[in-house]
Amino acid sequence: MAQPPIQFDRASGALEGANPWERLAAVALTLGSKISSNFSHRGYNMCANLLRRTLPARDIDVRLNADATFAFPYGDGYWSKLLNRTFAYEDELELLFRHSADVDYTLLDCGANYGYWSVLVSSKPFGSHKAIAIEPSGQNFPKLANNARLNGNRFEAMKCAIGAARGTARLSGTKHEAFSIAGDQSAGEEVPVIALDNLIDDGKVAAGGKFLIKLDVEGVEIEAMKGGKRLLEADSVILCEEHGNDPQHTVSRYILDQTPLKLIVYDPRSNRLETVTDLSILDRIKVSTHVGYNVFGTASAFWLDRINALNAKAAAPRAMRD
Repeated sequence: MAQPPIQFDRASGALEGANPWERLAAVALTLGSKISSNFSHRGYNMCANLLRRTLPARDIDVRLNADATFAFPYGDGYWSKLLNRTFAYEDELELLFRHSADVDYTLLDCGANYGYWSVLVSSKPFGSHKAIAIEPSGQNFPKLANNARLNGNRFEAMKCAIGAARGTARLSGTKHEAFSIAGDQSAGEEVPVIALDNLIDDGKVAAGGKFLIKLDVEGVEIEAMKGGKRLLEADSVILCEEHGNDPQHTVSRYILDQTPLKLIVYDPRSNRLETVTDLSILDRIKVSTHVGYNVFGTASAFWLDRINALNAKAAAPRAMRD
């Protein structure tokens, strides 16, 4: 019989339901995140996963805010950074999501993993938005479905991959956060594939809506964009991962050179979402080869106005300090 999950509240730091060894592990996981944050958490996942082998198999339910609970296996190397209350996961995405709380949009969470962003964006502090969480992995999907259940089934979970067209593909990989259909097609789990525009065809979304489209699809970003022509022509922003180990900035180059979208990146130096015409800025921003960096693409005047307003809001406190 499975043990009940540990409970952790990010706001208060309260940890409940853990035995003494699990409490000690929480201290180690938190301290490890704080120390390794100085070098982009290099080595953290591996150390946490080694520690996890010594822990009983059980989940931890992390309260992200008063209306959002996110569960994952206790000790998981990728998600245990959330025990560090100073850790911000993909803060450039959170910046846009928080600023868009008042917009009537749908989140298309492609490569949802366990559903972190679907949980948050559908919560009241983020605007209670409609979200569709798309995840192909048979290993990950039950955890995604569990997080939907924990949050009142307020977002939809779909078990499939995103590509250029409908079909099937082989999903492979050794890390739950990095499964991909871009690898060897002779082995792995067979999964259905849909294109983004099939969500319109299948009545999941309306072409005239507003969308934030997170493409965390591990090497299939360009194919996914090719399959989403109608959605990308709408009031949409794509949120894509640029791989730190890609000096050619392949995804950003494609957006800039092969699509009508404006390319936007978060520049930590200016604390702004900067419109980019020269990819050399990414040479400065992408400082770690083992992590991903999010870039945005949009052709929507509505979303460009919202991003300009977000930049103005960020600049106001700095102007007051100056």
